[in-house]
Amino acid sequence: MRTKHHKQLFGLLKPVLTKKSKNIRFFQIIAWLMISIGLFTLPVLAAKDNKKPSKRFTAERVFDMEYAKDPQVSPDGKTIVYLRQSMDKMTDQDVGKLWSLDIKSGTNRPLIADKQASSARWSPDGKSLIFTSYHMGKPELRRVFVDTGMSFSLTQLEKGVSGVAWSPNGEQLAFSMFVKAKKPSFATPLSPPKDANWNEPFNVIDDFTFRFDGAGYLQDGASQIFTLPVNGGTPRQVTFEEAGLSNPQWLDNNKLLVTGNLAEDRDLDPIESEIYKLDLSDLSITALTTRDGPDSYPVVSPDGKTIAFRGYDDKTLSYQHNDLYLLDADGSNFRPLAESFEGSIGQTVWAPDGESLLVLSEDYGVLSLFNITLKGSVSKIVTDIGGTSIGRPYAAGSFSVSRNKKPVIAFTAGFSDRPAEVGLVDLKGENKQILTALNEDVLPYLDMALVEEIKVKSSHDGIEIEAWIALPPDFKADGSYPMILEIHGGPYAMYGPFFGSEIQRYAAEGYVTVWVNPRGSTGYGEDFALGIDLAYPGYDYDDLMTVVDAVVAKKYVAPDRLFVTGGSGGGILTAWITTKTQRFAAAASIKPVINWMTMALAADIGQYVRRHWIRADPWSDPEAFLKFSPIRYVDKVKTPTLIMVGEEDYRTPAWEAEQYYTALKMLKIDTALIRVPGAPHYIASRPSRLVGKTDNIMGWFAKYDPDKQKPEEMTPKP
Repeated sequence: MRTKHHKQLFGLLKPVLTKKSKNIRFFQIIAWLMISIGLFTLPVLAAKDNKKPSKRFTAERVFDMEYAKDPQVSPDGKTIVYLRQSMDKMTDQDVGKLWSLDIKSGTNRPLIADKQASSARWSPDGKSLIFTSYHMGKPELRRVFVDTGMSFSLTQLEKGVSGVAWSPNGEQLAFSMFVKAKKPSFATPLSPPKDANWNEPFNVIDDFTFRFDGAGYLQDGASQIFTLPVNGGTPRQVTFEEAGLSNPQWLDNNKLLVTGNLAEDRDLDPIESEIYKLDLSDLSITALTTRDGPDSYPVVSPDGKTIAFRGYDDKTLSYQHNDLYLLDADGSNFRPLAESFEGSIGQTVWAPDGESLLVLSEDYGVLSLFNITLKGSVSKIVTDIGGTSIGRPYAAGSFSVSRNKKPVIAFTAGFSDRPAEVGLVDLKGENKQILTALNEDVLPYLDMALVEEIKVKSSHDGIEIEAWIALPPDFKADGSYPMILEIHGGPYAMYGPFFGSEIQRYAAEGYVTVWVNPRGSTGYGEDFALGIDLAYPGYDYDDLMTVVDAVVAKKYVAPDRLFVTGGSGGGILTAWITTKTQRFAAAASIKPVINWMTMALAADIGQYVRRHWIRADPWSDPEAFLKFSPIRYVDKVKTPTLIMVGEEDYRTPAWEAEQYYTALKMLKIDTALIRVPGAPHYIASRPSRLVGKTDNIMGWFAKYDPDKQKPEEMTPKP
């Protein structure tokens, strides 16, 4: 096809091409080939290609992000194997590949290049690792030898496995896997004629919990424990309970510790769990804990004599800290450890000498690693662990420890301007290193938002509230910018000064973006979290508005360009805010709770909501549920409100959002409902969903931004 430029060039050549010479034909052919393949248009193309790409964190950059996850240091402390997570554009998935880091040389290279991987765990001798993967769409367990990089399948499975653990002698694996049970039925269905198109058989449900977010409507059956030789074969099922058992840990080479709840009324107490000892010689199960309250995540000391675990005495509150406990291996001598420790106990690992435990805990906006001795003394090893919550700035990360004479700790290092990297530190908290730079091909060439921390005194009672502000590139404090208040979910969760693609997207589009840990957030002590017990939403509203007031007072933003959004717990707070104030130009309530009564009766955690959050029955005390439900006050709303929910969300089900949408329509408040196909509660579980979520929110806000509207568009349509 000839372009305008082709025709112009051909016209210039025409006098030369018409000369009668023995070389004319050759020259014509060469000239035509050069025109055809575009060589003469190179200056034009070059001018087009030299256009500078955007230095902002645009939607496409989400697919460029990589981050480190689940770093596992080898027993000898020389190598770290970690998951290098990246966004696969073709499958629209956040996928992990196993990479190997040589600590001494810094060599960083793929260990398994052709397999998606997760949950890699070193063998006791440090020569191989087990990891989970998929083959032809089916889950499988694989083993890889570090010296050769060769891997092989141990077994292919119908269902995915979790909690894979090596036996102390390195000869067996234990894991949990779902096992189907016979479906209940009250009738024997007829057999249809050959080639007949009959309806599928009826689904009879008789379990209390019959659907769960991310899993949909549940199959009949339960998670059971299996063992498998490390060289492969057929898994051996070693539990056959009606209730699920999980998280196997080897007590010795012939006994396992597992977690679950085998009580007959287990469905009525959804947080209850016990630690059981499973003897593989006769498959007998013995409860090692029996108190009222959750006990879970057992870890066995290096000498096999002591079990550490997390739990608490259930006071039937909406939130309680996990405490740290010890048991002797035979189940005797139950005792708490470090009762004065203020944080909630997270991931727990024994130090190699068996004299202390390493504990990850939320710590005033960040994750910190603590050393707790068997005498109860506590010291902080390292902080700023995190960065694996790629969408929003939740505090999420992990660590592992080597078993050599000079142990080292590998951890996910968190930052405000980049996702997680692999970090390294010794047990004394010294010689801290960051060993990877996974986004050096992208982020140094972008203008990333600067993050600023602020602390305010809540207008309600003066309690200190911590928040962070992401400032757009080239920001000037002239009071002209739009602002997005982004509220975290949970509500018992914690934001921190960590990278979040959603935060960077908002800031890149010019929004001063604010995120807050209001009362109810974890990491600030149990009393701070319980500030919303039987009062949610409540005074956390005052905390959030105090932060907004502070940002306006700093002349960072224009008072008429304020917007609010949040997901899950942040979704209900967003809706709640619009029932109490009209200061926001528009709102976007994402996967919200709108009606605590329908939440308690139809969500996957309904019994938890009824028993621990509201502590009442909806049929006898409906007011206890309605007084904290935005639907009760929807007639107060004047703010244009977007509502978004996943079509497969069973945590805050779609009918929650639909109730609010319908009510707003009845009241002639400008609203829109977005249903995200295939999405569970975690809408941003796929990169395209993350992009679609943020861009739709910003598109909605743009409709009501005074600086982006034409004069005739300033009045919202009913």
